Amino acid sequence: MLRQTFALVRDLPRLQEIASVLIRYGWGDIVRALGIANLLERAGRLLHWQTTNEITALDLPVRIRLALTELGPTFVKLGQVLATRVDVFPPDWIAEFEQLHNRVPPVPFEQIRPQLEKALGQPIEAVFERFDTAAFAAASIAQVHRAVLKDGSRVVVKVRRPDIVPKIEADLRILGHLARLLEVELPEARRYQPTQIVQQLTRSLRRELDMVKEARNIERFAQNFADDPTVHIPRVYWEYCSETVNVQEELQGVPGTDLEAVRAAGLDLDVLASRGGDAVLKMILVHGYFHADPHPGNVIYLPGNVIGMVDFGMVGRLTDRRREQIIDFLNAMVLKDEEGMLNVLLTWAGDAEVDEERLAYDISEMVFSYDNLPLKDVQIGPLLADVTALMRDNHLTMPSDLTLLFKALITLEGLGRQLTPGFHMVDHLEPFIRELYASRYTPAAMAKRARHGVKEMLEVVLGLPRDLAHLFRLARRGSLRIDLDLKRLDHFGHQLNYAANRLTMGVLTASLIVGSSIIMTIPDAPMSLTLLGAFGFILAFGNSVWIVISIWRSDKD
Repeated sequence: MLRQTFALVRDLPRLQEIASVLIRYGWGDIVRALGIANLLERAGRLLHWQTTNEITALDLPVRIRLALTELGPTFVKLGQVLATRVDVFPPDWIAEFEQLHNRVPPVPFEQIRPQLEKALGQPIEAVFERFDTAAFAAASIAQVHRAVLKDGSRVVVKVRRPDIVPKIEADLRILGHLARLLEVELPEARRYQPTQIVQQLTRSLRRELDMVKEARNIERFAQNFADDPTVHIPRVYWEYCSETVNVQEELQGVPGTDLEAVRAAGLDLDVLASRGGDAVLKMILVHGYFHADPHPGNVIYLPGNVIGMVDFGMVGRLTDRRREQIIDFLNAMVLKDEEGMLNVLLTWAGDAEVDEERLAYDISEMVFSYDNLPLKDVQIGPLLADVTALMRDNHLTMPSDLTLLFKALITLEGLGRQLTPGFHMVDHLEPFIRELYASRYTPAAMAKRARHGVKEMLEVVLGLPRDLAHLFRLARRGSLRIDLDLKRLDHFGHQLNYAANRLTMGVLTASLIVGSSIIMTIPDAPMSLTLLGAFGFILAFGNSVWIVISIWRSDKD
C-alpha cells in the first residue's frame, strides 16, 4: 500500500494531465466522484472546471474517443482493447473505439540510432547493406524501417521508441488505481469490469513492448503453416532480434488495403477470400492460436494468390477445452440449436447469476429471427453481434479470449466480403466443424478422453484418505472453517447493526429520563443541577423523536 502511495505521488503531474483532459471532455463529475480533484488540489495543482459547448454537444462515445486520443498511446491502446469488448459496450461505442489508431509521426532517426546500434551490438553499417532512415510506418510503441542485409535479403526493422516504457508504466499504474476507485466509488461502473479491462490492457501492452515476444509469435505461426503453401509467414532473423528490435522478412506483394492494385496484379479475389478465411479458421479451430486483428492493413497478397500476414503483436490463444466449446457453439449457431447455444453460454457465464428462463427466451427470439433465412445467406458478423448483444442484455460477461476471437471472426468476414461480396463465412465453417466433430469420436480420441477421465477419477479416489486426514486434523485443532455464501447476508448484517443502534439509543434515552427525573426531584437543588436535569429531558426527547422516525421509516420501507 505504501509503495502504491509513493507511485501515485510520483505520477501526480500525469494524473493532473489526465484529470484535465477528462474534465475538458465533460467527465468532471467522475473526477470529483473519484476524489482525484481533492488530491490534486491538496497537492497544489488546481484544475479549471470548464467544458466548451462544442464538446458537450458531441455524443458521449465521440467524447470518449477524442479524450483517449489526446491522452496518448496507452489510452489509445485502451480504446483498442475496449473495441474488442463487444459483450460490454453497444455497437455505437464499439464503432468509435475502432476509429482509434496508433498512427503517429515517426521519431527522427538520429534519436533511434543509438538504441538500435546498442541492440545490434555493432554499427548499422556492419549489419545492413542499406538502411532507409525514413520510417515507412510508425505507431505509438514502435516504428518500422526497410533495410537490406549484407547477404541481399530485404527485411523490415521494427524499433521500439526510446523512453516509451516509463511513460506507459506510469499510465498503467494510474489506470489501475482509477479502475479500483471506479469499482469502489461508482457501483454502476462495475458491470463494465474496469479492473479486468486494465489487466487485459496491461498484458497486451507489455507483450507489444517486448519485440522478442512478437518474434516468437511469428515463429509459432510459421511452424503451424509450414506445410501450407497458400499461407506465407515472414521469416524472423533471430540473430538481430532483442527486446527493443525485431528484424523480419519483408513480404514482396500487394497490400490488402489496395484492391485496385490487387486486381491489376492479376490475383483472383475469390481465391484470396477463400484462402484467407480458411487460414484464420485453421488458426482458431485447429491450432488454437490466432491472429487477433486480421484487417486489410495486416495482410499482404503475394504472387500465386498466396496470403501473407504481418504484425503479430496482438494474438489470441485458446485452450483445448475452450476450442471444444467454440466448436460446439459455432455448430449450434449454424444448426440453430437453441439448447446447444444455451449450454455453452451458461458455461461461459461461470459463477455469475443468470436468469436462465430469460436467457433461453432471448436465444429463442434470436434464432427465430434467422428462421426463414437460408443457411448460405447467414453472415457470421451480424450473428455474432446479435449473440454479444444478447449477452450484454443478460449481464453476461464474455471471457477475454473469446472477445478477441469474436472480434477476429467479425474482422475476417469483413475482409472476405471486401474482396468478394459473395463471401460467406458459414461455407468455410461447415467443413471445419464436420471434420473436427468427426475427429472427436475416432477410437484414438475416445481412448485419450477415457484415459484422462480414469486418471482424474483415480487421483480423486487416491487423494481421499489424505484429504480426510487433513480435515480431521483441522477439526481436532479447532481451526476448521466453513465459508458460507448466503444471499442477502450483508443486508441482514446491516439491519442487525441498525437494530442494535436503535436499542442502544432506547436504553440511553431511558437512562436520561430516569437520571433527569432524580435530579429534578432533589429539594433545594442548585440552579446548575436543575439546568442539567432539564437538558437531560430535552436530549431524551430528541432521542425519542429520532427512534420514532427511524421505526416509522423502516416500517414504510
